Amino acid sequence: MTTIAFSALAEAVTLTTLSYLIREMMDRPADVSGRQLFTSSIAAWVTNVLAFSLVYWRIDRGGPEARANNAGAKPDWLFPQAGVPEAAPPDWRPMVVDYLFIAFVAAAAFSPADALPLTRRAKLLTMVESSVSLATLVVVASRAIGLLGV
Repeated sequence: MTTIAFSALAEAVTLTTLSYLIREMMDRPADVSGRQLFTSSIAAWVTNVLAFSLVYWRIDRGGPEARANNAGAKPDWLFPQAGVPEAAPPDWRPMVVDYLFIAFVAAAAFSPADALPLTRRAKLLTMVESSVSLATLVVVASRAIGLLGV
C-alpha cells in the first residue's frame, strides 16, 4: 500500500508541475526559457514512467508477494511468456523491469507494450499514463524545442 501511495503522490506532483508549466507558458511566455521547459518535461516524463511502473508491479496478480507465492490471482497484464510458456524459463514470473518496460512503452508509444492489459483497471491506468505523457510531450516539450530553436 505504501508503494501505491508513494506513486500516487509522485504522479500528483507531476500533474501539478505540468499544470504550472502550462499556465506559465500561457500567462508569461517570455519568463520561461526553453531549457527550463525541456528539463522540466524530461523530469515529468521520467517520473510518470517510474510512478506507473511501480503501480503496475504492485497491483498485477495481487502484487509481488502473491506472484512469488503463486497465489493464483488473476493477471492484469498478459505477458508473452505466459502465452508461450515453452519459450520462457520454467520459473519465469514478471519482475520490476517487466513493469518498467510496460510503463516506458505506454509513455513513449501511447499504446500497450508486448504485455496486453487484461483488466479494466490496467486499461484505465495505461490510458492515464499515456495521457500524462502525451500532455508532457506535445504541450511542454514541443514548446521547449520551439524556444530552443532545435
